[in-house]
Amino acid sequence: MNVRASEKSIVLTVFAYSVVAIFAIICLFPFLLILSGSLTLNESIVRDGYRLIPKQFSLAAYKTIFASPGPILKAYGVTTFVTVVGTSIGLFMTTMAGYVLQRNDFKYRNKVMFYIYFTTLFSGGLVPWYIMMTSYLHLTNTYAALIFPSVASPFLIILMRSFIKSTIPDEVIESAKIDGANDFKIYYGIVLPLAMPGIATVGLFMALGYWNSWFLSSLFINDPGKYELQYYLYNIINTMSFLADLGVSSGVTLSGDIPMESTKLAMSLIVTGPILLLYPFVQRYFVKGLTIGAVKG
Repeated sequence: MNVRASEKSIVLTVFAYSVVAIFAIICLFPFLLILSGSLTLNESIVRDGYRLIPKQFSLAAYKTIFASPGPILKAYGVTTFVTVVGTSIGLFMTTMAGYVLQRNDFKYRNKVMFYIYFTTLFSGGLVPWYIMMTSYLHLTNTYAALIFPSVASPFLIILMRSFIKSTIPDEVIESAKIDGANDFKIYYGIVLPLAMPGIATVGLFMALGYWNSWFLSSLFINDPGKYELQYYLYNIINTMSFLADLGVSSGVTLSGDIPMESTKLAMSLIVTGPILLLYPFVQRYFVKGLTIGAVKG
């Protein structure tokens, strides 16, 4: 019986790993297709379509993007700065709000939560918000205009509040109070360490939002040296499209000299690379979150 059970266990393990490997390959397939397309001659993509292995290898897309490396490196620096600073401030505000709003001894928690939830349903509109940011707060052409609008998301506050409430028992906080800990000591010494899986999840959401942001740059930034990476690459695509259309309208064939399709794919790799490198450092907190609440004995 033990031999048969061992054989069944081996078969199930092999089957499970095979299924996971197949799904992993399926998930990697679009990324590999983008990588292959970015390394393919643009005329080959237009003529033969996308292939997993480049039919005609070319680095023209990357040469086009990095023809002037200074501006794109500057845009990388701006996006990195905005992402790090914005995520740090946002996590501080979100965790503080989530901790306070889940406290039973906070008298006005339900009223405050109502106002936070209300903003997810209704807003003042884009025009009043733009006027406030530019005419009253005077944030035009500043990094603050790229950071402050996203530091406090109602959805993430509600998510953090629910996570803290469901994973940190009230008895732990009460025992800390009995031992003489004040609210800030409880927040830094107890709440933050125990809520780390939730903080990692919220932090990843914030980092993705800041990294992929381009709309705020289009509204508030006039200095090209302060463009975010996404908006800078967006302008490159618009310029290339304009030149291609200009060549068609003037009767001069310019599209062959402008690697439109391969450049789009190369840009996708450039903007997603850092996030792919960030995820493995956050993944362990996701796994840890599955075991929260388990009973040791």
